[in-house]
Amino acid sequence: MIVDTHTHLYCEEFDNDRDAVVERALAEGVTKLIMPNIDVPSLPRLLKMCADYPSACYPLIGLHPEEVRADYELALGDMRMRLKESLSSESIHYIGIGEVGLDFYWDSTFRTQQLDAFEQQVRWAVEYDLPLVIHSRNAFQELYAIMEKYRSTTLKGIFHCFGGTVEEAKALLSFPGFMLGIGGAVTYKKSTLPEVLHSVPLNRIVVETDAPYLAPVPHRGRRNESAYIVDTVRCLAGIYEMTLEDISAATAQNAFEVFPSIQDQ
Repeated sequence: MIVDTHTHLYCEEFDNDRDAVVERALAEGVTKLIMPNIDVPSLPRLLKMCADYPSACYPLIGLHPEEVRADYELALGDMRMRLKESLSSESIHYIGIGEVGLDFYWDSTFRTQQLDAFEQQVRWAVEYDLPLVIHSRNAFQELYAIMEKYRSTTLKGIFHCFGGTVEEAKALLSFPGFMLGIGGAVTYKKSTLPEVLHSVPLNRIVVETDAPYLAPVPHRGRRNESAYIVDTVRCLAGIYEMTLEDISAATAQNAFEVFPSIQDQ
């Protein structure tokens, strides 16, 4: 079994062949697909896909940092209401808060709003005892400062799409309930991740695609999909000098540590 801990198969890039994409993933042993939310308008598509594939697809809810605008409080209010309602729902069960975080790579116009939106959603995770899936780009120090405030809580989750240094990995893994999400970038020729991962224990990583983005070699430059996660797992098998099956099993177990509700579904 392989768990893709981060995939956006509900996005419009898959409108023409979504069923086939899911079937290819299942055929490769990718039996659990965790689907982060990005904004309010994307929620109906996300929930429909999870309803269509209830034993494979699992929804998160959260406002992506790149979607934080001047009216972010309205979006957060809407999401908070939906999250609260889902707790008593028989049909909708959000298994975590995500994709949330900070991103100052392209634009820092809404920097203050991003910081506030992220911390509000961290508090949701604490309040409802749900894991966090965290996006961070060009914002390591700011992210770490906010997370430090909640070190003594039971927070757990994933630092999505990790691509940092040995020192950054060590700092993030000082939060005991968190894993590093490793995706297709680890397969790239110029990636420093293979070297960094030599200092990261296998029990602290999970695998992800971030489909439709960041396809691994040999699919780089194409639309990514969950079936391609096998190439990431194969690369990790080389790094950790283990079999593909052992890496699959270990990273799946790590995913279940973060999302225990999906293990027996």
